[in-house]
Amino acid sequence: MEVRAKKALGQHFLKDMDIAARIADSLEFTDGQRHNLIEVGPGTGVLTQFLYRRNDVALKLAEIDSESVEYLRLNYPELGENLIFGDFLKMDLDALFSGEEFCVIGNFPYNISSQIFFKILDYRRSVPQVVGMIQKEVAERLASPPGSKVYGILSVLLQAWYEIEYLFTVPEHVFLPPPKVKSAVIRLKRNSRTSLGCDEELFRKVVKACFNQRRKTIRNSIRAVVPQLPKEADHPLLSMRPEQLGVEEFVELTNAVAEWNNF
Repeated sequence: MEVRAKKALGQHFLKDMDIAARIADSLEFTDGQRHNLIEVGPGTGVLTQFLYRRNDVALKLAEIDSESVEYLRLNYPELGENLIFGDFLKMDLDALFSGEEFCVIGNFPYNISSQIFFKILDYRRSVPQVVGMIQKEVAERLASPPGSKVYGILSVLLQAWYEIEYLFTVPEHVFLPPPKVKSAVIRLKRNSRTSLGCDEELFRKVVKACFNQRRKTIRNSIRAVVPQLPKEADHPLLSMRPEQLGVEEFVELTNAVAEWNNF
């Protein structure tokens, strides 16, 4: 059977086997153990076939397209119950993996790639590694350091918990249908941080508030979370713009905001 790529699902099927093998090989395990792994949106199984051959992963697949699920069941019957027909964004991943750690990989649909990373953040204590192919400009944003024009909300939130590597660029012509933009593969590896050292929910609010008005100084944009900024509030970060702040500076700013809100 033939699977049609559906625009509504953001599907662009990878057809280059060398690139698929390279993506699969980007998962790095050095402990000799077998690791839980979920592939998001396997489509026609181009990447799946290389993942399934690895002896160091226990593979599950999450696919929302019924046509793709039917194709995979016909061509990869050995996947059995590990092929799950459902929406990755709505899955209870702790229940799926019985509370064990799991890694995430996939050719992520462009239209939900940011949502996938926000979900990974929700499960960060259980996800030691992620390999994803996404739109090139999004990959550059996630991996960019402070000071870059493309540095943004997800850059900060992900870099708080992960080391992010931009691995390689993928051209348009290796997909069917070809997208209008280039793609890129990135790898996230969980860092050693166990705590931010501030209120994590407030940290997210502060980061979002600052970048939602990224052309303004922090003193102006922070009013979204500190409606009544005390007149005596004086902090060197207030005169800066959000793209100038790294994770540690945002932690410092969050703690300051917590104090100002208690005035």
